[in-house]
Formats: sequence, structure tokens, C-alpha cells
Amino acid sequence: MKKFQSLGPCALMYLACAVVPAQAQEPRAAPANVVQLSASGSVEAAQDLLTLRLSTRREAADANTVQTQLKVALDQALAVARAQARSGALDVRTGHMGLSPRYGRDGQVNGWQGSAELVLEGTDFARITATAGKVQTMVVAQVAMGLSREAQRKLEADAQALGIDAFKRKADEVARGFGFSGYTLREVSVSDGGQPPMVPQPRMMAMEAKSASADMAVPVEAGKATVSVTVSGSIQLK
Repeated sequence: MKKFQSLGPCALMYLACAVVPAQAQEPRAAPANVVQLSASGSVEAAQDLLTLRLSTRREAADANTVQTQLKVALDQALAVARAQARSGALDVRTGHMGLSPRYGRDGQVNGWQGSAELVLEGTDFARITATAGKVQTMVVAQVAMGLSREAQRKLEADAQALGIDAFKRKADEVARGFGFSGYTLREVSVSDGGQPPMVPQPRMMAMEAKSASADMAVPVEAGKATVSVTVSGSIQLK
């Protein structure tokens, strides 16, 4: 009677691999009659968010004096701005504040200089510009306009609806063009272009605001902003 030796683990693994059907290892054929499409929708609306950046600069022989002067100017500006603040309509926040040494021709420090900023932002243009005109310790350094979050969300929803409609129309046209009666949606993605950037107003306007007399509102005029949404994906013709 013959004795059989036991198979080791490597031999068992080889036998298991040997019985795998050859067709299971073959790559799957790519689906037929699949078309990649892309369409977009865009909506334009008036900018409804205004940002005024007020600033002031001070110079002195020592850093403490400059810092104190900047604090006084900023506190006075904040007192005026906070009295007019309304959530969403006029929000007030401090901006950059910093000190740096001032050098003479000999390369030695001969003093200190610094600047401070106050930012007025919101949707009530009249309130913001009037408040900026009342601030006596700072001048307007920059004017920028954009879209509020509420306006951004609404425009995105409108643009998305337009993009989806455009995608469906294109899918119908492609199906008919290739002689098919219709299509089914395989996959789709929706992407927007993000928040449109704040648009700085011409530097001339900021310079004009600097020379405005006390309590005079800063002149501003809203422009247009465009929000776009892209819809892309693939369809199965049938």
C-alpha cells in the first residue's frame, strides 16, 4: 500500500489558483454607446455687498508713541462705526495693525512707523458710505464690491437649474443625432466656480474719498457679478 505525502501550504495555494477559470481574469469590455457630456448655466446680478477698508498711518521717534497714536485713532473710528453697525447691513471689524522701524540714510533706525485698518462691510450701501464719511481719524484706502452669501446661494441655485436643463437638452440632441430614441443617466457631477472675487473699485475713487469733507458719504456704484455652474457626466444611449 502506497503512502501519500501531505501537501504543504504552497502546493495547496498553487492548486487553488490553478482551478480559477481563465475567463475570470479577462478584462471586462467597455460599455457601448456611452457619451460624455458637459453643459453650464450662468446668472448675472447686481453686486450687493460693499467693503470699505479705512486706514491711518502714524510716525514717531519711538514705537510706543506710534502704537498709542494708532490705538487712539482706531478707538475713535470704532466708536463712530459701532454706533451705526447693524448685523448684515453694516458689520464692523478691525483689519491689519502693525509697526515697523524707519531707517535713515546711514542704515540706522531713526524712528518708527505703523498703520491700522478698520473694515466696514455689509449690504446697506448708504449706511456704510455715510459712516465712512463720519470717521475723522481714518481715510478710505480701498473700496470693493461682491455678493453676499444669500445672493450667492440664490444665484448658484438658479445657475444650477439652468445647467441641468442645458445638460438634458444636449443629451436629447445627442441621442437623436445618433439615431437613438433616448438615454439613461449613468453618472453626473455638478460644480460651481466658487464665490466671485470682490471687485476693487478704481483707485481714483479711493483717492476722491480721502479728500471728502467731514460727514460726506463716500461715492460708490455697484457693478455686476456672474455665477456659473457646470454639469458634466455620461449617458447611456438606448
